Amino acid sequence: MHPELLVRKRIWLMTLVLTGLFLLAAARIAVLTTSEAASLTERGIRQWTKAGIVTARRGTITDRKGRTLAISATAYIVTADPRLVSDTERFLNSIEPVLNINKEAARKRLQDKTKGSIILKRQVSRETVDALRQLRSDAPEDSGLKALSFDEDICRYYPYGALLSQVLGLTTVDSEGQSGLESRYEDVLRGTEGSYLRQVDARNRQLDGTEGWYIPSQQGCGLVLTIDAEIQEMVEKAMRECIEVNQAQSVICLVSDVKTGAILAMCMNPCYDPNDPPRNDAETLTELMRLTAISDVYEPGSTFKILTAASALDSGVTTPQDSFYCSAKITVDGDTIRCWGRPHGAETMADGLKNSCNPVFVELALRMGTDTFYRYLTAFGLGKKTGIDLPGESPGILITSRNVKRVDLARIGFGQSVALTPIQMMMAANSVINGGKLMKPYIVSEIQTPDGETLERFHPTVMAAPIRPETSDTMRLLLERVVSEGGGKNAAIAGYRIGGKTGTAQVYKNGRVVRDTHIGSFYGFAPVNDPQVSILVIVKEADVPIDYGGTTAAPFARQIMQEMLPYLGIEPENDEKDEEIEVPALKGLTIGDAKRKLSQVGLESVTDGANTVVLDQLPPAGAKLVKGGHVMLYTAGSEELTPEELVCVPDLTGLGDVDCARLVRQRGLMMSMTGQGLCTEQSPAAGEYVQPGTTIFLLMAGDDE
Repeated sequence: MHPELLVRKRIWLMTLVLTGLFLLAAARIAVLTTSEAASLTERGIRQWTKAGIVTARRGTITDRKGRTLAISATAYIVTADPRLVSDTERFLNSIEPVLNINKEAARKRLQDKTKGSIILKRQVSRETVDALRQLRSDAPEDSGLKALSFDEDICRYYPYGALLSQVLGLTTVDSEGQSGLESRYEDVLRGTEGSYLRQVDARNRQLDGTEGWYIPSQQGCGLVLTIDAEIQEMVEKAMRECIEVNQAQSVICLVSDVKTGAILAMCMNPCYDPNDPPRNDAETLTELMRLTAISDVYEPGSTFKILTAASALDSGVTTPQDSFYCSAKITVDGDTIRCWGRPHGAETMADGLKNSCNPVFVELALRMGTDTFYRYLTAFGLGKKTGIDLPGESPGILITSRNVKRVDLARIGFGQSVALTPIQMMMAANSVINGGKLMKPYIVSEIQTPDGETLERFHPTVMAAPIRPETSDTMRLLLERVVSEGGGKNAAIAGYRIGGKTGTAQVYKNGRVVRDTHIGSFYGFAPVNDPQVSILVIVKEADVPIDYGGTTAAPFARQIMQEMLPYLGIEPENDEKDEEIEVPALKGLTIGDAKRKLSQVGLESVTDGANTVVLDQLPPAGAKLVKGGHVMLYTAGSEELTPEELVCVPDLTGLGDVDCARLVRQRGLMMSMTGQGLCTEQSPAAGEYVQPGTTIFLLMAGDDE
């Protein structure tokens, strides 16, 4: 081919190629400026701006005296820009010891290089953030630590730790109510979120000279509770000791204002610290968060006799002087129902309550019949929720009146074949001793603005009037006798008139009774002449030789009331309260001689009625009581215990509280300590033989370390 033609052909081909390339470039530009324009714009905005939510502070929760129980505190969100992390493993190994994160989860998020920011951890403390900032400042450029950023966050803080944990509840890391009051009052507490937008550089730092916009959050409203934190601390301390001494599965304690229904304390143990909940163990956390005082039902046993006695007296089917006979068992429609102990023989209705005699209460229930008895049970609130302002309440279990059999009615009379929640039992019993008014329990007294102004105030609510005031007056005196003479003696407090009733109930698992396992309980109130406060202690599945309510629950109710009554300004009723009398030594004396000796010094006695020798006394010799105070005398009549059934008191001198509690528990005895340190004195003395369940009084002093 001619050279000139060859050159022309090459020029033509080159022109064609260049024209094609130009057309392709033009087409690409057209695409970028039309169909992909929005996407590119969005990517640019995302790369050079940062938007976020400003979490609102939740409202503060305080007790009735203004002590802070839950508050929102400043925390931090730690984020990272995956695009600035070239060596993921090196980056994670650098921050993990300080931040304590899930490395696997963080590794997956850091692999997504399309995102400008990923969250590594929320609710991080200021101390941790300061440590990370220092780490970032000292690190070389290629460490990837320059990718770290920190933004303010909100966390929930509970100043009292585990105190009242189930009641206060828990929030999620997103500051949403998860349980308890935090969940029940979520709409009140949560506040309103804010938001922000700012221009940032490649390291998420705001560009100099730029302005963003910021909409502040609004704090939620606060709650003022009926709870008294100081009483709650008294209760929780006693319940920790109770669960340790009794080796119990769990314990519950409620304290209430009997006239208003206000809850002053609510303790459920085991519990947890909401500042450090076991979030990685959902099953355990769910169990610990449960409000068992309002959600779990139990067969109340003999504390239910309070309701049966009140119903029978109010309906007119009996009087306190009415005569009964206990042969230790009674047959109803072919079923034999037994009393809890030996035959009581001839006794009055008042004696039947003091002795907690099952046959007496079987007969009272049958005398009333289904219609009358159920009318009272319904008025006491059984079979329906109390309406307390907490989530998860159960209505309890009450056989419908049309399905109840005669033997069921008989068993309900003494606290079987019926199941209540602890809050139901307390409110029903309160109505028996407060003049006959069933009150609605409540735990929030006020809703306040963030500035402390009252938005809403809650007042006592009367739900029903189950019994007449006159019946209530009688029941208070009968229940006082239970504490002064009957099974509630371990709850007696010198100088105070205490009323109450013990209970020991069966435990059911998979629909069957668990042998040798019980729920012990005690309901008490004070003062008898004008009740102000009531207490319910429930001890579940105590692992001790004697697990009756009188030995597992009553002593701890006494411990709480002894500290709580003076705190509430409830003084002993003795006119000559400044005069103190030293309790004489009575062990080894006959009951008659012991009574005379007490009378001579101005003290009164409480006995079990056996005309035998005093084996133990409460308080011990040397203790100080005001004039007219009660001294309990423990005996063992020949018809009750043989010498082989008595317990030898161990030598506890020189031992610490834990070892003392272990030895005392092993012998089936109770323990009451004064002071701290090592045991220096004990009463009864080591080597003495006493009844099972006797309280050993210890004087602790010195250093126990």
